[in-house]
Amino acid sequence: MSDDRTPITGPIPVSIEITPTAVVLDMAALRALIVADVVEALLDPADTGLWDRLHELADTERTPQEGRLPYEQLLADLAERSSSKVPLYGHRSRELAERLLRVSGPRPVPSQREAGAA
Repeated sequence: MSDDRTPITGPIPVSIEITPTAVVLDMAALRALIVADVVEALLDPADTGLWDRLHELADTERTPQEGRLPYEQLLADLAERSSSKVPLYGHRSRELAERLLRVSGPRPVPSQREAGAA
């Protein structure tokens, strides 16, 4: 099987791997963004609900390890533990390609409304 590892560039680069039974999309950048969103939500001082729920579920008898990892290292460790590959089995890869082709074509730009026409 051929394996083109050249990523599709963009805000979320996507690499494509072809296996005997699937096309696998590697979206590591998306994974990192998701993990960052989760950690930022947990550390939000304005809304501690998620943090409180996390601690309610945690084993309260454990003591925190000395020297907490810096924010960036924590993000990297969580991202490393998360899957970034999405297998597409059978005809799903063709459906995805066809849908992407349909939605990525040029689209008409809506005309601007006249002043006061709201």
